[in-house]
Amino acid sequence: MSTSSTAAVAPPDRAVADFEAIYRANVQALTAFFARRCGEPQVVADLTSETFVQAIGSLASFDPRRGGARAWLFGIARHVYARHCERAAHGGHTLAALAGHRELEEDEIEDLAARIDDQRAGRELLERLTQLPELERAALELVDLDGLAPREAAAALNISRGALRVRLFRARTRLRKAEEPS
Repeated sequence: MSTSSTAAVAPPDRAVADFEAIYRANVQALTAFFARRCGEPQVVADLTSETFVQAIGSLASFDPRRGGARAWLFGIARHVYARHCERAAHGGHTLAALAGHRELEEDEIEDLAARIDDQRAGRELLERLTQLPELERAALELVDLDGLAPREAAAALNISRGALRVRLFRARTRLRKAEEPS
C-alpha cells in the first residue's frame, strides 16, 4: 500500500473516536425521529441501531463538504425508515424482526416508551403533514421537527438550499391555509 493512500484514511483509533462523537451527538435526535413514527419501543431501538450500523458501514464515503454528520445520519435514517415501511407493507417485517435483534431490557423499554410518548405532538403534526407533497413534508420534518439547519436538511434530502427554502415556504403556507377557518 502506498503512503499517499494511507494518508487519507484516519487511524483506526481516531475513526472510532470520531464516530463515537457523532453517535453521542445524534443518538437522541435519531431516537426521537423514529419515536415520532413508531409506537413500539423495540422498533424504535432497532431502527436507531440499524441507522448507526449503516452509518458505520458507509463512514468511508461520508464527505463533510456535502453536509454535516447530522444531515448525513438523517438521510440514512429516512432510508432506513422507508425500508422498514416497505418490509411492513410486504409482510417481511416479522422475519426481519426475528433476524438477530437483541431483546430490550425492561428499563430500556420504559425509557423508549417515555420518548415515544414525548413525541405525541410530533406524531400529530406528521399526521397533518400527510396532505403535503413528499419533498415539502420531508423538508418541514427535518427543519421544524428534527431541528436540522436548512443547509443540513438540504444535504439530507440531496437538494439545493434554494430548493429547500422553496419547499419549506410552500409547506408552511399550505399548513397555514389548511388551519384557517373556512
